[in-house]
Amino acid sequence: MNHDLTVRQFQDLIHRRYFPTDSARGAAGTFVLFIEEVGELATALHDNRAGKSPTPEQQANLVEEFADCLAWLATLANIHGVDLTKALEKYTDEERVKGVKD
Repeated sequence: MNHDLTVRQFQDLIHRRYFPTDSARGAAGTFVLFIEEVGELATALHDNRAGKSPTPEQQANLVEEFADCLAWLATLANIHGVDLTKALEKYTDEERVKGVKD
């Protein structure tokens, strides 16, 4: 498998593998699972905070939690019929988003 996936390829992969189960669970239940993963990512980020040398296990966990959050976000997008590639045009169109948040 090509590991340089596009956003669309990743969203399609998640749809093929999980959509029947995810859509049966529904948006509310899926959102709860997404937030659970965000919490796990928060813990991994805390364990890997700047100035601290993470163990290889902590670094591997951080990578895994980022992947999990992306997968659950793609799942929510699929349930709601949102094309993430299209959604990201907000950030790829230089006229739409300017500056940074403080």
